[in-house]
Amino acid sequence: MGRGTRGKLRIYLGSAPGVGKTYAMLSEAHRRGERGTDCVVAFVEHHDRPRTEVMLHGLEQIPRKELAYRGTVFHEMDVDAVLLRAPAVALVDELAHTNVPGSRNAKRWQDVEELLGAGIDVISTVNIQHLESLGDVVDSITGVRQRETVPDEVVRRADQIELVDMSPQSLRRRMAHGNIYKSDKVDAALSNYFRPGNLTALRELALLWVADRADEYLQEYRGEHNIRSTWQARERIVVGLTGGPEGRTLIRRAARLAEKGAGGEVLAVYIARSDGLTAASPKELAVQRTLVEDLGGTFHHVIGDDIPAALLEFARGVNATQIVLGSSRRKTWQYMFGPGVGATVARESGPDLDVHIVTHDEVAKGRGLPVARGARLGRSRIVWGWLTGIGGPALLALVLTHTHSDLGLANDMLLFLSLTVAAALVGGLLPALASAAFGSLLLNYFFTPPLHLWTVADPRNIVAIVIFVGVAVSVASVVDLAARRTHQAARLRAESEILAFLAGSVLRGDTSLEALLERVRETFAMESVALLEREGDTAPWTCAASVGTQSLGRPEDADVDMPVGDHLALALTGRVLPAEDRRVLAAFAAQAAVVLDRQRLQSEADTARALAEGNRIRTALLAAVSHDLRTPLAGIKASVSSLRSEDVDWSPEDQAELLAGIEEGADRLDHLVGNLLDMSRLQTGTVTPLIREIDLDEVVPMALVGVPDPDLNVDLDVPETLPMVSVDKGLLERAVANVVENAVKYSPPDKPVLVSASTLGDRVELRVVDRGPGVPDEAKDRIFEPFQRYGDAPRGAGVGLGLAVARGFTEAMGGTLGAEDTPGGGLTMVLTLRAATRTTPDTAPEAVRTAGQAAGQAAGPQRGRHA
Repeated sequence: MGRGTRGKLRIYLGSAPGVGKTYAMLSEAHRRGERGTDCVVAFVEHHDRPRTEVMLHGLEQIPRKELAYRGTVFHEMDVDAVLLRAPAVALVDELAHTNVPGSRNAKRWQDVEELLGAGIDVISTVNIQHLESLGDVVDSITGVRQRETVPDEVVRRADQIELVDMSPQSLRRRMAHGNIYKSDKVDAALSNYFRPGNLTALRELALLWVADRADEYLQEYRGEHNIRSTWQARERIVVGLTGGPEGRTLIRRAARLAEKGAGGEVLAVYIARSDGLTAASPKELAVQRTLVEDLGGTFHHVIGDDIPAALLEFARGVNATQIVLGSSRRKTWQYMFGPGVGATVARESGPDLDVHIVTHDEVAKGRGLPVARGARLGRSRIVWGWLTGIGGPALLALVLTHTHSDLGLANDMLLFLSLTVAAALVGGLLPALASAAFGSLLLNYFFTPPLHLWTVADPRNIVAIVIFVGVAVSVASVVDLAARRTHQAARLRAESEILAFLAGSVLRGDTSLEALLERVRETFAMESVALLEREGDTAPWTCAASVGTQSLGRPEDADVDMPVGDHLALALTGRVLPAEDRRVLAAFAAQAAVVLDRQRLQSEADTARALAEGNRIRTALLAAVSHDLRTPLAGIKASVSSLRSEDVDWSPEDQAELLAGIEEGADRLDHLVGNLLDMSRLQTGTVTPLIREIDLDEVVPMALVGVPDPDLNVDLDVPETLPMVSVDKGLLERAVANVVENAVKYSPPDKPVLVSASTLGDRVELRVVDRGPGVPDEAKDRIFEPFQRYGDAPRGAGVGLGLAVARGFTEAMGGTLGAEDTPGGGLTMVLTLRAATRTTPDTAPEAVRTAGQAAGQAAGPQRGRHA
C-alpha cells in the first residue's frame, strides 16, 4: 500500500486473559500470508503456551530491542526496525503494555500510532480490563488494580474491533488443562482472578463495550447514506470536580454512563470561588483534565461564588441530562454549616436533571485545606458577622450580669476580645471594628468601677480598655488583610489557568469563534456574548458571531463592552462585571480577534483551493479536447473524405462501413460533449432536479438502452413490489446508464452484470454488480473525481467523467453513490435513493424541462471506468 496514507488498525479485544486473542491474531496473519500479504511479527508474547508458540512458525519476526533497566535486561518492540522493514501488516501484541524507561515511547499504543502514521497496517490485542474508563469497576470486581491501561479513544479509533470471547466454564477448563498457565499456578488462578463470577462480569463488560462500538458504526453508516430517522436525545453528563483525588473516580464513572447512551458526552467542570477557595490542587486538576480528554470529554473552568447555583447554571447552559457528584469529603461536624453542595444540587436540580452521588475512598476524610475567608463575602456572611459583632457582646454582657459571675476585668476583656475575633473571621473588618467599639462601651458600663456609669475611676482600667480596643482593631485588621491576600492569590491563580488554557487552545487552532465566545459566556456567567465589527468609524455595527439568548446590534446596548482596536468590540449581556474582571475579558477579546482573522484566512485559503481545483479541471479539459475529442473527429473526417473521393469507386459494402464509422464517431462525440456539459452544470450548481414519485422498474430498463447487447451483458432484478422513489427521472436514468455501462466494460464477457434493487428502511438501494478486477480501497473515492481514470483504461475510453456525473446527479436528488467490493471479486456500485412516503405535488409547468431530461436527450452514457 502507499505510504502516504495512514495505516489501518485491527484489534482483537479479549473478554479475559487466555481467551485466545494472540492465537486469533496469528491465525489472521497466516490467512493474510497465504493471500500474499507481507506480514511480520513486530512483537508477540506467547507466554510459553505451546499452541500459541506453534502459530509463530512460518511468520517473519522482527528482532526485539534489548534495554537494560535496574540491572535487568528487558526486550521491547524495535520500532525503528519495523519502520525500516516497512511491511504491509505488523503484528503487535498487548496494546496496553508500558514500555521500559528509555524506550522510544512510554506506552506501546504510542508505538502503534507511529506505525500507523507510517502507513503500516497493525493487528493488535488488548483485554477489556485494560481500558482506561473501566479501571475502577474492574478493580471492584476482581480486586486487582490494572496498572497498564490504554485510553478508550485509542481502541475506538480502530478500523476493526473483533471480540474474542469464551464462556467462563470453557475458560476455566482451559486453565485446568494447563493451556494458559503452568500447573503450579493453576489452582491459585482459578480461586482468585478466574472465579466464575469475575469472568462473567468481565464478559458482560466486553459485550456491552463492543455493542456500543457497533452502534457507533451503525450511526456512521446511516450518516454516510443520508438515512434519516428518530434517535434518542444525546446524553450530556456534567461532572462536578473539587480538585480533590476523588475526581478521577467521578470522571471514569461518568464516562461509563455516557457510553451506555448513543452519542454520550462528558463535560467535567471545576468551579472556583472568587472568595479564594484553596482546596483545589493545581497538579490534581491537570491530571483530571488529561484524564477526561483521554476519555473523549471536555474540561471547563468556571468562576462562581455560589457553587451549587453555578454548577446548575452551567449544566442547564450546556443542555446536560445528568450531573455526577462525589459524596462529600466534609467531616460530620462540618454539616452544621449547611447541607453541602451535593444535597443542594440534588434539591435544586428539578425534574430535568438527574443527579448521581458517587461514593469514593475520600468520603468524610476532610477537604485537606481550610476554606479561605475572602474579601468578597456573601450577604449571609455579612449578616452573621454583624450579628456576631453586635449581638454577641450584648448577649455576653447579659449573661455575665445576670449570673453575677465575678471573673475579673481581665477575663471579661478576653471574652469580649474572642467575640471581636469571631466577627472578623465571619464578617470581615467592619463588623470587627464595630464589635471592638461596642464591647469597650459594655466593659466600661457594666464591668469597670464605678458600675453603670460611663466614667472610669481607676486609671489602670482606662489603660486596659484602650489596650483592648487596640488589640481588637489589630486582630480584625490582620484577619481581614489575610483574607484579602488569599482572595487575590486565588483569583490570580484562576486567571492564570484560564489564560493558559485560552492561549494554548487558540495557538493549537482547535477553538472556533463560537466555542471561544461560549467559553467567555460560561466563565463570566453571562446570558449572551457577541463579537461586533464595523468597516469604518461611521459604519453600522454587524455581528461576526454570537452565543446566548440575546442578539446585540451595538456595543452600547450591552452590559459590558470590550473594544478590540477601532472597529471590533466584544459585547456581553447579563450583569455588570467588576473592574478586576476586565483584564481577563481583554485577553478573551484579543484572542477572539485572532480567531476571527484566522477563520477568514482559512476561508480565503478554501476559495484559493477551489480556484486551483477549477484550474486543474480546465487543464484536464484542454487535454481531453486535444485528444479524446479529436480522435473521433479524425475518424469522421477520414471517412467523409474517402466517400467524397472521386478516384475510388466504393462498393455498397465499403460505403456502409464508412457510414457506420461516421455514425459511431458522432455518437462518441455526442457522449463526450454530453458528459462535459453535465459536469459543467454540476460544477456551476445549475442542476435543478424536478423530484417526482416514480417506479424504479420503469426507469432502469430505459437506462439500459445504450448498453451493448443488454440482454447478454446485464441481468436485471428489479421487483415490481418495490416502493416508489422520489427522484428526477432524467437524472436517474442518466446516472444508472453511466454506472451500468462502466460495469459492462470491465466485467468479463461470460459474466453478465447484475442490476438488482431492494429496500432498506426508508431507502431503496440499486446495486450494480460486476465481476471485473475490482478497485483497491484507497481508490474507491478517487474513481468518482472528474477527469480521473483508474488503472490502464485506454485513452479512447473517454475523458473520465462517467462516474463523476453519475454521483453528481445522484447527490442532486438527495441520494448517494458509493463503491463496495463484490464478494468473490469485482466491484459493486450502490446507488441509494429516498423512498416516496407521500405524494409529491408537481407544481412545475409541463413546459419546464429538467436538467436531467435535457441531459438524457442530448447525450448517452459515457463508457469506461472513470474517477
